[in-house]
Amino acid sequence: MKKIWVRVVILLLTGIFLFGTVFIYRALPILTGYNAKIVCSCIFVSGRSDKDVLSTEVASFPFSLAKVKVHKSDFTVSASVWGAGYKKAIYRRGLGCTLINEVAERKVRAQETRLAQKPPVNQDRLIWPLGNLHADSSFNNIDEAKINQALNLAFQQKNNKAVFGTRSIIVLYKGKIINEKHVEGFNGNAPQIGWSMTKSITNALIGILVKERRLHVNDRQLFPEWKNDDRENITIDHLLHANSGLKWREVYTSPSSATTMLYQKDNMARYAINFPLEEQPGTHFRYSSGTSNILSYLIRRKTGDDYYRFAYNQLFYKLGMFSATLEPDASGTFVGSSYCFASAKDWARFGLFYLNDGTINGERILPEGWVKYTTTPSKGAKLGEYGAQFWLNAGEPGNPANRTYPGVPADCFFAEGYQGQEVWIIPSKQLVVVRLSLQNKQKLDENKFLSLITNAVK
Repeated sequence: MKKIWVRVVILLLTGIFLFGTVFIYRALPILTGYNAKIVCSCIFVSGRSDKDVLSTEVASFPFSLAKVKVHKSDFTVSASVWGAGYKKAIYRRGLGCTLINEVAERKVRAQETRLAQKPPVNQDRLIWPLGNLHADSSFNNIDEAKINQALNLAFQQKNNKAVFGTRSIIVLYKGKIINEKHVEGFNGNAPQIGWSMTKSITNALIGILVKERRLHVNDRQLFPEWKNDDRENITIDHLLHANSGLKWREVYTSPSSATTMLYQKDNMARYAINFPLEEQPGTHFRYSSGTSNILSYLIRRKTGDDYYRFAYNQLFYKLGMFSATLEPDASGTFVGSSYCFASAKDWARFGLFYLNDGTINGERILPEGWVKYTTTPSKGAKLGEYGAQFWLNAGEPGNPANRTYPGVPADCFFAEGYQGQEVWIIPSKQLVVVRLSLQNKQKLDENKFLSLITNAVK
């Protein structure tokens, strides 16, 4: 009997060892890929110091296991764990940082990219929102004490450390900045990562192509790989509303479809396109960075030689978002799910653009009705929590009180990114609220935070 138990224990330990080995093998390149990419972007795109980035973005376990090397001479960053799982990210002016995966670095550097030329605009001489000058922003119907209470909550500190990791907050009312606060080392003009708020940028770019009649949301048979099975019925609408039916696992704390795509694949869209169908298109909501990158590839296919200029000339520069940078994968396609850097003020400009129904200075950029379409809940989203690449506060059909933020108006919709990046748009209150952060274990009570701000408008 004793020998049987010894064998059982040995088998269990062997199984645990093998499982751990496989997990580490899968997880290691994701850990090092994350480190190389985020450090590269935060230094070369955001312009932050090596010391600051290394002591914050990758200082927590398990990211702290990796050894990160910053190479200023050729604008690259590498990462490995005891020499294993080596990953490298390269910075290219106008394109930000790209993680080298499955293809030689020289091929990535040799890609032909015709970049947009930034207009010679001095924003410090222009009135907000196109510029940084602010007209009178005092309103008699604003309870400033509640606004300050909300900001104090978000910027709360304990032992001289930010509890919720908030770095920047901007509050707009009727298009004007009524409050703005940043922690030391950050300001309203320096680019910060938006993570999945990039999906909402992708929504805008698709909308522009729809307005130009180069795409239609009901387009189907999108790829040759989908013509011989039920995937041919997937439409652009399904991709936008995250109910394409494609199999996908969106988890960031372990190896998953999303982390494998972001940190191990050269062509992220192609990786996502090849996933099989798991449900009938249009029936189940499944949040997916994969379908966002498929949309990004569709944008590239439709814009051709103009691809690298398109987002800038047709969106960013028209809104005054001159800090914005979209970053491509190693195949040259912008990572439309995750990699857009922009300043807090530029994220605020983007939110204001949607508050104003896709118009700026009287010019309609998005199709008429596009924002209404965007805020229509995805079929399959049980709490009406997702629209077209934007999150919603619509609530459960027939029971809107059961919603994400019960203390906030149901018409609130928002771009949301990993670690607490948010652009909330609340039409009924004429509010836009931006929060950028490095939020880890302790999460801000966003319902309380937003409720204080919305209740401040009398």
